[in-house]
Amino acid sequence: MTLQGNFNYPTAYRIGAGRISEIAEGCRSVGISRPLVVSDGGVAKLTWFSGLLETLRAGEMDYAVFTDVHANPGASDIDAGLALFREGKRDGVVLVGGGSPMDVGKCIALLADNPGTVFDYEDVGDNWSKADPAKIAPMVAVPTTAGTGSEVGRAAIVVDERDHGKKIIFHPKMQPALVISDPELTVGLPPFITAATGMDALAHAFEAFCAPGYHPMADGIALEGMRLVKENLLRAFVDGTDIEARTHMMMAATMGATAFQKGLGMVHSLSHPLGGATGIHHGLANAIFLPYVMVYNRSTIEAKMARLARFLQLPEPGFDGVLAWMLALRKSLSLPHTLAEADIGFTEAMATRLAPLAAADPSQGSNPREAGLDELRDVFLAAFHGKLP
Repeated sequence: MTLQGNFNYPTAYRIGAGRISEIAEGCRSVGISRPLVVSDGGVAKLTWFSGLLETLRAGEMDYAVFTDVHANPGASDIDAGLALFREGKRDGVVLVGGGSPMDVGKCIALLADNPGTVFDYEDVGDNWSKADPAKIAPMVAVPTTAGTGSEVGRAAIVVDERDHGKKIIFHPKMQPALVISDPELTVGLPPFITAATGMDALAHAFEAFCAPGYHPMADGIALEGMRLVKENLLRAFVDGTDIEARTHMMMAATMGATAFQKGLGMVHSLSHPLGGATGIHHGLANAIFLPYVMVYNRSTIEAKMARLARFLQLPEPGFDGVLAWMLALRKSLSLPHTLAEADIGFTEAMATRLAPLAAADPSQGSNPREAGLDELRDVFLAAFHGKLP
């Protein structure tokens, strides 16, 4: 079966092997002729990246390239890219990479002709309304990992270098106008990145499914996204050239991000401040926290876990079956079980210091079970020491 498709949900979306050849035409379709290509130094060294630029050149795109993007980007990354955008009178942004280039590129587009700093548009209250949507530059997203789903998201995660906390920047028009999702661009990913980003996709779908509220569309998308992860993540990890598995994982990542418009939860509210404090890969942090947060939320998600276990056709039913599958999958991907094993410099004192940041994180508001500072600290510590029932 040919895995190729064009969709318009939640934005214009083209998926399939080889579709990066459509990048110049895709830019023109959304009104871009002078793009700033935002990526990172690692992606820029890959052999296909020069081919992407050649395709833009052949399509008469007058482009510039910005790759000075850190793994956990801050305002300084955005300011540098924004200066290049304005200096060259660019008219759009091409986002090429995983979550970090996507986040930086979205913020450059947001600030292209809007006033203030990126933190003026933090996802608090109606801050987003300060931006004139007509002044947000159009974007084309080219994901190179299968995890964040940022290519269809309306937000960006930026480290506030003043307190090292991760802040969510939001505007409805920060969603790229077009996504070109080519699984061939993920073939060269190291196995660890395949594993960690894949667990990120799983965490998005899982937390969206567990989030309270009535949103059957999000629940359905989350369920199918988790099925795709179950059937394809290990395949892509074991054989990085498996294009079918890579395609399904890119779709799962997009589905997770689409579903989490319903909400996320404690996995992310813990991961965000931990990433700001230690620089841990976001997907790895999510992978570590998932089972510990599951156990904390057990009383409020057991009925949903029964449905999930049936849908995924797990050998063991209910909550225990889902938990066993999560733990087995993480182990098969050679990912650590605890924060201690991750060797990121986490200490027990950090649990107390980071708990208030987790409590203030917007993701915590849709966690299915309420948690105060003591409970958040305790889950940090459980993940540090490996305490599961």
